[in-house]
Amino acid sequence: MPYVDGFVLAVPNANKEAYRASAAKAWVVFKEFGATRHVECWADDVPDGQLTDFKRAVQARGDESVVFSWIEYPSKEVRDDVYRRMKDDPRMKDMDMPFDGKRMIYGGFAPIFDERA
Repeated sequence: MPYVDGFVLAVPNANKEAYRASAAKAWVVFKEFGATRHVECWADDVPDGQLTDFKRAVQARGDESVVFSWIEYPSKEVRDDVYRRMKDDPRMKDMDMPFDGKRMIYGGFAPIFDERA
């Protein structure tokens, strides 16, 4: 059964290219260790909600955009192994994160419906 890690975070608009570059650099390691897909999405049409919304969830400031991303794995076991291996990989220790990681929301998800046209 596939497994998905999802992320929502706020990235300063000035760091958009640096963020994209760091995601591409990290993907090399994720893929090498077993991830099958990595998607990064920059906010384009993210409305303000009445009770909650993406911007409030990550305390996005006026000069920041929301990023919604996910990484897919063949299974939760593969995902767990990827994270164990990445913790000790020197390529990840030198990774520059151009955002405030304390405001990132993330979690692992087991798909219950997945269809494509």
